[in-house]
Amino acid sequence: QKPSEMEKVDLPDRPSKCTYGKCSSHSPHDHKTESEVLTRPKIYDSVLQQVGNTPMIRLTRLAKRYGVKCELIAKCEFLNPGGSVKDRIGARMIEEAEREGKLKPGGTVIEPTSGNTGIGLAMTCAIKGYKCQIVMPEKMSFEKECIMKALGASVTRTPTAASFDDPNSHMRVARREHAAHPGSFMPDQYMNAYNPIAHYDWTAVEILNDCDNKINMMVLSAGTGGTLTGIARKLKETVPDCKIVCIDPQGSILAQPDSLNTEGYHPYLLEGIGYDFVPTTLDRSNVEQWMKVNDKCAFNMAREIIRYEGLLVGGSSGAAVYGAILACKKFKLTEKDRCVVLLPDSVRNYMTKFLSDDYMKANNLVDPDWAKELKMTGEEENGGSNDYCEDV
Repeated sequence: QKPSEMEKVDLPDRPSKCTYGKCSSHSPHDHKTESEVLTRPKIYDSVLQQVGNTPMIRLTRLAKRYGVKCELIAKCEFLNPGGSVKDRIGARMIEEAEREGKLKPGGTVIEPTSGNTGIGLAMTCAIKGYKCQIVMPEKMSFEKECIMKALGASVTRTPTAASFDDPNSHMRVARREHAAHPGSFMPDQYMNAYNPIAHYDWTAVEILNDCDNKINMMVLSAGTGGTLTGIARKLKETVPDCKIVCIDPQGSILAQPDSLNTEGYHPYLLEGIGYDFVPTTLDRSNVEQWMKVNDKCAFNMAREIIRYEGLLVGGSSGAAVYGAILACKKFKLTEKDRCVVLLPDSVRNYMTKFLSDDYMKANNLVDPDWAKELKMTGEEENGGSNDYCEDV
């Protein structure tokens, strides 16, 4: 079944023409000031005021464990109230829809998601009194579904194997639901400019403020690309020499150059990062280095972050830290340098997944040599190879 003409226009892989990355005075979108995003009340009126301003924590034990010489700092987005970085865009996209008159009191919000955006939207809808319908692939954790339902959302599951343009994909099903409910609002994180703007105006400003603009490398992962796009643009405007490194799961096709994606698209266990298409909201132009990380390395590193740093993170955080350690060594960062790595979500969503020894064994993820690449300090200079990354 071919998509209708409307669905063709709306599919979220069209190139972006958005100019939001220009300075606020030349942007067609609504922007927030630094004082707006950095100022907090002493007592909150709702949990939404607690979104953002997440702490930055040095990963001193892991840095020492793997011979990282530079200062390695985590931006702890998993400590947002809904458990992930997507709380920011859930609140921002709803706020802008209200401002633009696209969402009326008592209205319905419908969105396709891998889960974290769904939680952020469901939490915002619960506070503001909107109905919420989430469409999510079967692969995503049962914990995510339970949380969204507890927040009052309805959840529809779709086949994991369905590609983004398949009639049965979560994106196409959500679009049909949206069309069937006149007056409903679909934020569409894959195409909504306020996805990256939330990070351009907000997350990046926090990072720069907390680091006093001293940052040599920023490491992130990408799904819709909003986090990467917004943070990378703001950092490059403020600290042009800051290297941007992006992590892509083995099995995804977002990395550049294409030679990194030799396996092509195939199923993988990591949730929330990577895709089988390039979303409109993903701007890859500011990335100096892409790195591929597999499930085994990501999940084992997530367990190490929990064990050695006490940070209760999800698998995508494991992928990000694994890639950050490789990048710090590849670019030979020294004691004078600083690398910030963003930790996207919490382990709460994965209690029955990689946190479980049985799950790790059942999925062939237990391997005493999983970290051998991280321990190859100096190998490249001595003729060793690195199959995980390639210069863009």
